[in-house]
Amino acid sequence: MASNMKELYVSTVAPALMKKFGYKSVMQIPKIDKVVINVGAGEAKDNAKVIDAIMSDLAAITGQKPIVCRAKKSVANFKIREGMPIGVKVTLRSEKMYEFLDRLFNVAFPRVRDFRGINGDSFDGRGNYSTGIKEQLIFPEIEYDKIDKVRGMDINIITTANTDEEAKALLELMGAPFAK
Repeated sequence: MASNMKELYVSTVAPALMKKFGYKSVMQIPKIDKVVINVGAGEAKDNAKVIDAIMSDLAAITGQKPIVCRAKKSVANFKIREGMPIGVKVTLRSEKMYEFLDRLFNVAFPRVRDFRGINGDSFDGRGNYSTGIKEQLIFPEIEYDKIDKVRGMDINIITTANTDEEAKALLELMGAPFAK
């Protein structure tokens, strides 16, 4: 399944981008470098089991063991001390990244209620795309009965593109369902 996405890139996406932007070398063609999935857990300060639940959900979705993010500074207003676990993240590369993107674009996003496409303006100016998901239930790996709470997550797609236009063209050709 993941190799389909990679084959799609090599056979269709790369030549189309080369033609559209007039690159002189194949090394100039933008590609997806990595995908970072992040789940913030503010409620983890009260209940330590929250982090374990998020870690198991993320591991099921991505097929890779997530790492715990800890607070860098103490913030009295948020009742957070330095070193407390406040989130979980996973960085996907190569095969697992392509497999995740394939499932995200073709399985998870269509399962969102009233889905009209993802926002095409969420680029950072350097060719990276970020989007958020309101609930982890859109992934088929998550069973509704087994979750303790509905949580959202941030998905960042880091590309080697230099401009947002190049990155958007890359993601569109890879199958990202941008809103029209």
